Amino acid sequence: MLNIDRRILAHFDFVTVVLLLPIVFLSGWLITEIHPALGQKHLTYAIIGFGVFVAIFLLPIRRMFWMIPIFYWGSILLLIAVEFVGHTRLGAKRWIEIPFVNFTLQPSELIKPAFVLMLAYLISRNPPEHGGYGLKAFMKLSFFILLPFVLIAKEPDLGTATVLALLGFGILFIVGVQWKIWVGLGAIFLISLPLAYTQLHGYQRQRLVDFVSEKPSYHIEQSIIAIGSGGFFGKPKEEATQTQMKFLPIASSDFIFAYVVERFGFLGALFLISLYSALIIHLLMLSNWASDYYTKVVSGGLSLLVFIYMSINIAMTMGLFPVVGVPLPMFSYGGSSFVNFMVMFAVMENLIAYKFRYLYDNVGKKSFV
Repeated sequence: MLNIDRRILAHFDFVTVVLLLPIVFLSGWLITEIHPALGQKHLTYAIIGFGVFVAIFLLPIRRMFWMIPIFYWGSILLLIAVEFVGHTRLGAKRWIEIPFVNFTLQPSELIKPAFVLMLAYLISRNPPEHGGYGLKAFMKLSFFILLPFVLIAKEPDLGTATVLALLGFGILFIVGVQWKIWVGLGAIFLISLPLAYTQLHGYQRQRLVDFVSEKPSYHIEQSIIAIGSGGFFGKPKEEATQTQMKFLPIASSDFIFAYVVERFGFLGALFLISLYSALIIHLLMLSNWASDYYTKVVSGGLSLLVFIYMSINIAMTMGLFPVVGVPLPMFSYGGSSFVNFMVMFAVMENLIAYKFRYLYDNVGKKSFV
């Protein structure tokens, strides 16, 4: 019998769980259709993810805020370690091999919850003044955003690095920064674009060339064919030839949205996008309603992260964005991304459910039923 204070469940946000479950279920179903062996592994990742969710939800996180800088700087050290002991795949050095267990760790994924929590920690200790943060405070916070950006971009993993930068500055936008700073930042960004292009790797430049060229790359061309063949209602699994005959590349991860449309058509795509939209809006509302900066930053950061990943991935599959390795959140095959999202959702639910510190002292004293 699980014992838990009923007041904790009274504050628990069940709406987020209700919106996440159909996304996770549909993901497992389609990945199994594409590749049954991957479907089994994805099920394992889902079980691990939900186990991690429960474990983190039961932690006294509000008593552990002092550990956040340790978590952040530990993640930074792992990103630095990639340069020296990292494992290279397909020309990118992004993984650290764990000896004796045949397991690899990707620090650029691990940094995401630490990154959001560090911003929450800094903002909570130094809230914005009326009218938003000034230049000095903005520069200090920007350091903690740009440090992991530089380290991840150097791997190279420009897609993840860009997502992290958008997430960090998006959180500052939600919290509040003086408008003059945003104008100046936008001007600097536009002026630095030519220089940034010269620093790209060859394959990154080629992706931009493919994006602006008249004829799309093979990946995008096959993805667009899959999306177009789905029609309004989609088609049975056996008739989804783009995926079943292996024309659609990376169908279980980067281009899984194309398979969603091939199988379930426009209606299926609309249903999935509606689920994501409802989740994003709900998380933004939680951020807006939050009375403390930890909850505001974590829920707002999650909303931004889901929006950024979803928008880039779907736009990429339709040829509206350059090809980057950005998964569809909680949907594409892959354990690291799924577990990291579950960590962040668990932290958010913990901050909401244990809203009042006295609840920690009552865990286990009342029956769940």
